[in-house]
Amino acid sequence: MNVARLLLCAAGLVLSSVGVHLLLDVRDLAGVLVWLGGAVVLHDALIAPLVLLIGWVLVRGGVRGPVRGALLVAGALTAVALPVLLRPGRPPNSSVLPLDYPRNWLLALGAVAAVTALVRAARGIGRGRRRPSRRALRNSPR
Repeated sequence: MNVARLLLCAAGLVLSSVGVHLLLDVRDLAGVLVWLGGAVVLHDALIAPLVLLIGWVLVRGGVRGPVRGALLVAGALTAVALPVLLRPGRPPNSSVLPLDYPRNWLLALGAVAAVTALVRAARGIGRGRRRPSRRALRNSPR
């Protein structure tokens, strides 16, 4: 094992022990365990198969590379923002959610789309300078 792997392993053990310590201080441990179990079931039964299905459909449709990555990032951003986006009305305490989350979510999705467009454009520029394939070199007259 190299040093970086050992350091990452040690950091993981330290963070895991902090998590266990915090979990032992929880008053409603059964509720937390039900919530964690529900999150695992939701991920394994709904989210992961849905992401795989969408990825499969996109590959069949010819979408590759940066677009798939952008859709994955957009999905993760949406999953994080979903509780705030679905919360009806304003919170009673304005300091709980002080920012305009729907607007910021849309700005983040716009940034992902812009970066994806830039990456695709940069790759499109580079395509004109590609080396010929081995097959083309083999079939070319000498």
